Amino acid sequence: MERKILHFDIDAFFASVEQIDHPEYRNKPLIVGGDSDRGVVATCSYEARKFGVRSAMSAVVAKKLCPNGIFVSGNMKRYQEISKQIFNFIKTNFEQVEIVSIDEAYIDITACDQTPMEIAMDLKSTVTRMTGLTVSVGISYNKFLAKLASDWNKPNGVFVIKKEDIPNLLLPLPIIRIHGLGKKTCEKLNNIGIFTIEDLYGYPQSFLNDFLGEIYATEIFHRIHGIDFRPVEEHHDRKSYGKETTLEEDTTDREIIKNILDQYLIRIHDALEKRSLMAKTMTIKIKYQDFEQFTRSFSLEYYTNNMRILSETLDNTFEALKLEKPVRLVGLTLSNFEDQDYKQFNLLENLQM
Repeated sequence: MERKILHFDIDAFFASVEQIDHPEYRNKPLIVGGDSDRGVVATCSYEARKFGVRSAMSAVVAKKLCPNGIFVSGNMKRYQEISKQIFNFIKTNFEQVEIVSIDEAYIDITACDQTPMEIAMDLKSTVTRMTGLTVSVGISYNKFLAKLASDWNKPNGVFVIKKEDIPNLLLPLPIIRIHGLGKKTCEKLNNIGIFTIEDLYGYPQSFLNDFLGEIYATEIFHRIHGIDFRPVEEHHDRKSYGKETTLEEDTTDREIIKNILDQYLIRIHDALEKRSLMAKTMTIKIKYQDFEQFTRSFSLEYYTNNMRILSETLDNTFEALKLEKPVRLVGLTLSNFEDQDYKQFNLLENLQM
């Protein structure tokens, strides 16, 4: 039986919540993040995106692009509360759900009696009725194409990708739309004349090996041919959770870099909480302007998902870093996991709660 996979993504989640809670922000360019010269954009409304504002952009650049943008600091507790409400509903009504982040998930609807479109429309209307938020939904026969479809008609859209649409639907797309190809790899491919999936389509898999390594090249090669075998699964046996970004402008400003790392810790912590995982090791990744890179790791004496302890660990690890040149890329990873169900009582952590 051909699989039926649904991917849903809450539209401009943080900004949309702020616009619901504060009617004075509606239909205005709203930017969630610090508004100081050292601030960083966490996310923004679609009104702000029209000006080119994007996540992880410095507040300075965002202000230049969108002078009338309204900056708010954000309320993570509120965002987590609404996310939990939505996901509790979804997990109650569907058996196979894979929560990807605070605002998106995959659902395997292969065995459902309703048609995929009926399920999508019911899901969209229910989320809007519950929270006032809109959701974009993609439907296809695998995860890669379902996620691609959910981006097709944003915001508040629905799009279906069928087998007969492949490869023609994919060919005109820029290679950056291939989930798994990063900005730098795309730039390398651009440098040799590969800009679209059609440009890449005629090359053998061995060609990608030089850029990505054999295992990862196989995944990307499959995806441009509409193939993705990954199952929708609730639990991941992952070795790490991390986020990294290439900055809009290279910087030596430690506060800008620390601000980004703080935001990443919030998002990674949220992912661990959803999966009842504790971490023991934290790693900061830095890449300089000249592409030289290094990592610094710190391992705790015990496993934890206590946000206070993780924040202190990040503070101490970052404070010990010496940044010798302008930084172009910043990353944070938590690893070395233990399931929270097997957590042993730790006096130090309980005293710090």
